[in-house]
Amino acid sequence: MGLYLAHPSSLEHDTGAHPENAGRLRAVEAALDGAGWPGLRRVEAPAATPEQLGRVHSDGHIRAIEEISSRGGGMIDVDTVVSERSFEAALHAAGGAAHGTERLLAGDDRFAFCGLRPPGHHAEASRAMGFCLFNNIAVAAAHALAEGAVERVLILDWDVHHGNGTEAIFADSDRVLYSSIHQWPLYPGTGSADYAGEAEGEGYTVNLPVPPGSGSTEFLSLVQHVVAPIARAFRPGLIAISAGYDAHRDDPLADCRVETEGYADMAATMREEAAKLDAPLLVCLEGGYDRPALAASVLATIEALGSEREAPAAPTEPARPYIERQRQRWPVG
Repeated sequence: MGLYLAHPSSLEHDTGAHPENAGRLRAVEAALDGAGWPGLRRVEAPAATPEQLGRVHSDGHIRAIEEISSRGGGMIDVDTVVSERSFEAALHAAGGAAHGTERLLAGDDRFAFCGLRPPGHHAEASRAMGFCLFNNIAVAAAHALAEGAVERVLILDWDVHHGNGTEAIFADSDRVLYSSIHQWPLYPGTGSADYAGEAEGEGYTVNLPVPPGSGSTEFLSLVQHVVAPIARAFRPGLIAISAGYDAHRDDPLADCRVETEGYADMAATMREEAAKLDAPLLVCLEGGYDRPALAASVLATIEALGSEREAPAAPTEPARPYIERQRQRWPVG
């Protein structure tokens, strides 16, 4: 069985005609409802505690989001909207990720999908940006580490945009390995393959930028031939996925060509690796702005995580430059 974390406040984060709007979640949940919520138990997401948020965000940042919401909302930047209920929604999005982690590490469920918004991977320690207010997956990873439940966390980010916030939050940590597959060049302009982290965290950031037009073959090849072997060497106690679906061929905000089935194949690959490592899988929804593509891809992901389907083999050629780059530190290839 798997868990589906949700909360009504996710639908009350009112962004108007913005691409990241409540209609995204309605489309996802309609698809899951039509499929009978396959292998899922719905769990209400609690609000994040101040302690949970404070592990990754500054007090000033948390207060700023609360204050702008209490004033009725407004624009933080040209991309990022806050409404009267956004602070509550952001608390539950981050808290749901942390709670999902707790449930996974304490029980028999092997995966949890956080169907919550706003998304999080662009949010930095003291800055909201890129549609994101709090960094949900970072809150979950930091919570797992702080509570002593695991020693190491691997975060795979397959959103088409680089997760600058997650990278920055864990840049100097050797306990969180962050790997991102993202279109380059594209917003937010970070995610160079040459950047590998800082201080004790050097080598624990693995950026895998791909050119426009990259599709399922390129993404799956990088997951299978770079991320999966690094996971086996790193041996995380928790695998977390920043699951954006804006690399889909139908998405309007980028230029990649991943098919719906490609997301199922990546999810199946990571499910297999998690099983080998005896590590649960936490999945946090990030981007994805074509509603039919988003809904179909989330459903395909959840079905793959809850089944025994094998992912097809991917050719090594798209991953070969990254294999060579990582061989000095990790046994990839």
